[in-house]
Amino acid sequence: MIRSRILSRAMLLPVFSLLFCLLVVGGPSAKASVAEPLDHMKKAVDEIMVILQDEKLAQPESREQRRALVTRIIEKNFDFHEMSMRTLARHWKGRTVEEQDRFVELFSKLLENTYITKIDTYAGEEVVFKKQAIKGDKAIVYSHLIRKNVETPIDYRLKSSSDKWMVYDVVIEGVSLVRNYRTQFESILQKEKFPVLLERIEEKIKQNDAALLEQ
Repeated sequence: MIRSRILSRAMLLPVFSLLFCLLVVGGPSAKASVAEPLDHMKKAVDEIMVILQDEKLAQPESREQRRALVTRIIEKNFDFHEMSMRTLARHWKGRTVEEQDRFVELFSKLLENTYITKIDTYAGEEVVFKKQAIKGDKAIVYSHLIRKNVETPIDYRLKSSSDKWMVYDVVIEGVSLVRNYRTQFESILQKEKFPVLLERIEEKIKQNDAALLEQ
């Protein structure tokens, strides 16, 4: 079983930090390459804020359109293929191309759905970007989510692909989102065959879809 409690906590905090980043501390460095990860994330936030602040899209009848627009931005900024490979780890290479493609499709849908279900729960959280570190084609952006004067550290791990920074992991209070899913999926694959894992993910997606319809 894919544990909804862990998935909910793992996705609730990063969605606020991605969608509602209001303050960036520590301006861009003189070197353009150093500033790229922060610039990339700030641009994504700005695009989403335009959508969320649109009064027409905030109407109940436009909710699906707003969610679709936000999903499109998420897809542009998260490297779901990289996340899928890292999540399956040793099980990735043993899969056929068709199985890999199906897993990426379902896993990305699971992540997107979990993000989208949290959009309407924003309650004034603020995110402060502390610093960034770049090594080769990898980068980490360090931030804190501030909620009711309580700060939660959130680190974004990004990879440069085709001259663009893409998120491939989110670390919340020292807990990696990718590693969290990897542990859950590994537990399933130790007892079941790969198709069963796909079925479990599909079940979770259906649960999320039902939750969206109820909102």
